[in-house]
Amino acid sequence: MSLLPYALARALLFRLDPERAHELTMESLARSQGTPLEWAYRNGLVEDPVTLAGLRFPNRVGLAAGLDKNARCIDGLGAMGFGFVEVGTVTPRPQPGNPRPRLFRLPQARALINRLGFNNDGLDAFVANVKRSSFRQRGRILGLNIGKNAATPIENATSDYLACLDGVYPHADYVTVNISSPNTSNLRSLQSDAALDALLGAIAQRRSRLALQHGREVPVFVKIAPDLDEAQVGVIAATLQRHGMDGVIATNTTISREAVQGLPHAQETGGLSGAPVFESSNRVIAQLRAALGSGFPIIGVGGIMSAADAVAKMRAGADLVQVYTGLIYRGPALVGEIASALKAMPRTKTR
Repeated sequence: MSLLPYALARALLFRLDPERAHELTMESLARSQGTPLEWAYRNGLVEDPVTLAGLRFPNRVGLAAGLDKNARCIDGLGAMGFGFVEVGTVTPRPQPGNPRPRLFRLPQARALINRLGFNNDGLDAFVANVKRSSFRQRGRILGLNIGKNAATPIENATSDYLACLDGVYPHADYVTVNISSPNTSNLRSLQSDAALDALLGAIAQRRSRLALQHGREVPVFVKIAPDLDEAQVGVIAATLQRHGMDGVIATNTTISREAVQGLPHAQETGGLSGAPVFESSNRVIAQLRAALGSGFPIIGVGGIMSAADAVAKMRAGADLVQVYTGLIYRGPALVGEIASALKAMPRTKTR
């Protein structure tokens, strides 16, 4: 059980610039994980195992990518009770991301806007951090999220994804191909029919070679945006199945500002996360489920601020859920609340 009242910690952190608060939090997690100080945020694991994409998840709530871009805090984040943790997005080479300020709170809407731009220390540092963690050895599931460098022309994006896939493959329980961040120029164009077909074809071919090399096949998921219409979702669904992808993560942040008009920072460029993306994420999940059928794994993420929100994601068609902004507003207790609520739901067959 966490010893530190999160409401107190949040009040202090929300007095700081959002990115400074994030850096301070991650540095504290990195220093305290694996030490007695970890009890300040540790929660017990709610046991609710489910098998998805051939992996046994200890429970159905995970951390979304983006919080721990450099994989420095895997064990500390895992101590909060997550059944699985996803870290990244990592790019082949280090890059600073977009100019500051680039992270904004919208507390009235329980939301964030970020235009961080895949700021990270690069693939080599990322893999070294992953190898230092003990999360996987404790039976938890680790996802590694890969992307492209901002300086890489979009027509050469595949080479960046393949370089990252080569690097993370031996150390991942699953790999996520991030083609949906709005903060890297033209990245979302990779969701279009021909571009997605070419990218996933190359990834499927490389994954087959890596499976032979390493003696195991690592599932590959694709993370998509909420700003898609039903026809676009249908094309993506067909392409995922055609290339043997193992699952889809729906969704990333939104570029829509309809739900936050008039609020301070609402017109900042970047991806909007938190409560305002809840409905659009659920819409895409439902469309994916209709297009993919009952047997294709879907991880639902976007606007989960309560256990009830997570249950709604599952009812829309998700098999697992992830949180990010909800963790910032609600703290580690949210993880156990969600896991307990999902455990109480009627079970469906594993996928």
